[in-house]
Amino acid sequence: MTPLDYLVIAPHPDDAELGVGGTIALLLSHGARVGVLELTDGEPTPHGSPEIRARETAASTEVLGLSWRGNLGLVNRRLEADLDSRARLAGVLRQVRPHTLLAPYWEDSHPDHVAASALVDAARFWAKLTKSDLPHEPHYPRRILYYFSIHLRIHPRPSFVLDISAHLETKMRALACYHSQLIAGRPQTPPTLLDDVRDRARYWGWAIGVAHGEPLLCREDIGLRGLNDLL
Repeated sequence: MTPLDYLVIAPHPDDAELGVGGTIALLLSHGARVGVLELTDGEPTPHGSPEIRARETAASTEVLGLSWRGNLGLVNRRLEADLDSRARLAGVLRQVRPHTLLAPYWEDSHPDHVAASALVDAARFWAKLTKSDLPHEPHYPRRILYYFSIHLRIHPRPSFVLDISAHLETKMRALACYHSQLIAGRPQTPPTLLDDVRDRARYWGWAIGVAHGEPLLCREDIGLRGLNDLL
């Protein structure tokens, strides 16, 4: 397949949209090839089912216009950064060959999110190995950017914030597709969960002097070719 420019790896359906739905829409608007890989189907949940979650994910994929989407088929609630999972994820990285990975931030109260972050780190390294039994040719994504789709009420300091002002409504439409997770059974009196998402985007936008933003963090230094795009 044609290599992806960016691959967002998410523990469950909706995590990619929650953390970087605006970033995905922004990158796609610039002509980038962007994919999402869920590690699990996210089930069981109180108001969902595998069939419901699949329909919701397909609807969100259409709203965003993703270049590719897949599911690794690991077990929800039991996600581990073990050797088998590492090999399976590394095989997908060698197949879709992304330039940049977007992964969950490594600190959270949800064990699946913590495991997913560690799994991405390890699989990225394994994907470049030669003389292995992994499928496809070796590939090493150039960098990992970490996004915030977290349950803890913490305030990690991002490396940078992207201006998603022109794409916030696309993000919100994509999130609304996940009715079983983000709307059903939740308080309908404002502020709702979706209100909280919009408010956080407004906060990060305020932080950089625009309407709405999404924060990203990189463990490594970020290089710039110029200063023209700084806000």
